[in-house]
Amino acid sequence: MCIRITAVDDQLPKIAIWDPNEVSILVSRGTHPHDLIRELHAILAIDLGAPDLPGAGLHCICGTPITLPDELAAVPAVTGPSSL
Repeated sequence: MCIRITAVDDQLPKIAIWDPNEVSILVSRGTHPHDLIRELHAILAIDLGAPDLPGAGLHCICGTPITLPDELAAVPAVTGPSSL
């Protein structure tokens, strides 16, 4: 069974938490994508022993690529003063 990434609104004590009962990683919604990828990599590759393939993205412990839910993959637009 492949690991799923699930976004939650609850305040988690960390950016991402492994939930072995649901075979999923719970992720705090609104986390910056760079921090999220770093934390997911640590859980998958270091804690769970998933393949660490540099430049190939995140992988499940079975080797299947993991994609982030759309709500986590989007980078929010940065607004600021116009430079014109």
